[in-house]
This record gives sequence, structure tokens and C-alpha cells, in this order.
Amino acid sequence: MKMLVTGGAGFIGSNLVDQLILEGYKVHVIDNFISGKKENCNDEAVYHKLDISIINNTNTLKNIFEDVDTIFHCAALARVQPSIVDPLKYEVNNTLGLINVLKAAADAKVRRFIYSASSSVYGPTDNLPSKESDPINPISPYANQKYYGELCCRMFYEVYGIETVSLRYFNVYGERQCLGGSYATVLGIFLDQLQNDKPLTINGDGNQRRDFTYVGDVVKANILASLSKKVGGGEVINIGSGINISINEVANMIGDKFEFKQALKEPFANLASIEKAKKLLDWEPKMHLNSWIASYKNE
Repeated sequence: MKMLVTGGAGFIGSNLVDQLILEGYKVHVIDNFISGKKENCNDEAVYHKLDISIINNTNTLKNIFEDVDTIFHCAALARVQPSIVDPLKYEVNNTLGLINVLKAAADAKVRRFIYSASSSVYGPTDNLPSKESDPINPISPYANQKYYGELCCRMFYEVYGIETVSLRYFNVYGERQCLGGSYATVLGIFLDQLQNDKPLTINGDGNQRRDFTYVGDVVKANILASLSKKVGGGEVINIGSGINISINEVANMIGDKFEFKQALKEPFANLASIEKAKKLLDWEPKMHLNSWIASYKNE
């Protein structure tokens, strides 16, 4: 069976490619290699270097999608803070790119489309854990684009008949995560600072709480979403650990030197309700953050 991963040279996408190949699938990848890395590539996958945000590439996409069973759309410019700095760049990549891929997928009669959505759509809330039915309050260009992506997936199911599922990821970490630069998460930044013997920089007082989700668990959720007969009608499903941990707790797992900086404009806490994922995908997380950090430090 032929599967395709957009953004398959990136953090989540490359881990997904590896697992699909291990499970015996034929895998094609689309990536423009702007943020994706060639060292993440799997020799057994077929790679297409292409910018999905260019409208003129739609026919090329359709040809690549021929005989594809499922598309896993991992391609995106990630992270909230960089989207605030350059919202237009994010809009072109995250919105137009998605529409181009969805339309080509529908034209090529792809069976199912799995969209990498984001917990950032919930925005600031005191109502935790967040359920998929809770109100949406995106407070950044990135969050707004991710919510629009969910609406597009639902619309393409209703109008064009392609099966779609949107998976709302919560703070993904693990192998191949970015350790530096504007796309790095707080955990990646901490690990980079640890490697370089620098104090861990904490924004605000460090009492912010995050639901950290292991990339291997995210990969498993994607594969289950492609196979489950209980989904495909535009559903939105949280993918998180179901546990949130303070930034101070994470910092203490990693190092012992800290530096506090000005707080960022971001929600104080997030936490996923994962009951829907358990029910519809028969999925639940396996990796705990403290176990992964301990293993990482012992390498």
C-alpha cells in the first residue's frame, strides 16, 4: 500500500516515514527542505522536492498522489512566536499549501487525509483538560491557520468526499526535534543549552504548565487514524499525554542552572483530554517525559 507524507524530512514527518516503512508500506515524501533535513531522509522512501504553496504545482501534486491510499499532512511552518513576527509567510505556507494538497488529493481520489493540527487553537483557557468540543480561541497567526486547516479538512470531506481526520498535537518532543533557532520548543532549547553548558532560560516564573507528547506516540496516532473505521468524516481528535508539567519541573529534570527572562504572550497552561482518541483510535500514550529525558541524558 502506498502512503505519502508531506514534510517528511522534518521532525514529526521523518519519524512517521520511518515507522511506515518498518510496517511494510511504500512511502513517498514531499518536502521543500527549507526546514526539513536531508539527514532525516530514509533511503527506502521516494522523495519529491516540491513547494506545495505554489498553485502551479497542483497538477504535479495530483500526479504524485496517483494510487496513494493516505496522505499524512505534516508540512507546515511551526511554532507560535515566529508566526507573530512573519504572519504572511506563515499564511502562504500553512494555508495555501494545505488547500493545494487537499484539492490535488481529492482530484487524485486519495482515500484518506490526516492533518497535523495543533492544540494552540484552544488559546488561553481555565477549562482543563481541553476537550475537542470546547470553544476555540486562537491568539496567534499560527493557531488561527491551524484552526482554518481543520475547517478546510471538514469542508473537503463534505464537498469533495475525501475522508479527513485532524489530529491536535500537544507540545511534541523526541528524536530529531529542533534544538535551536526560532522553531525550537522549550524542551529543545533546554537540551541545546544543556549540551553547551549554559543556564536554562525560563520565560516568566516557570509555573506555566504544558502537556508534552512523545513523537513516537504521535506517529502511532497517525497510523491508527489512517486505519480506523470509526473516523474519516472530518473528526478533530486531541493527541496529548493527558498530563501537564510545569516548565520549572522540566528544567529541573534537565539541568541545575537557570536564568529567568520576560514572559512570552502565551497560554498559562494546556492539557489534553484524550478520551476521544482512546475511543475512536484505540490509542493512548506510552512514553512519559521524565523517562525520555533520563534516557536522553544517559546517551
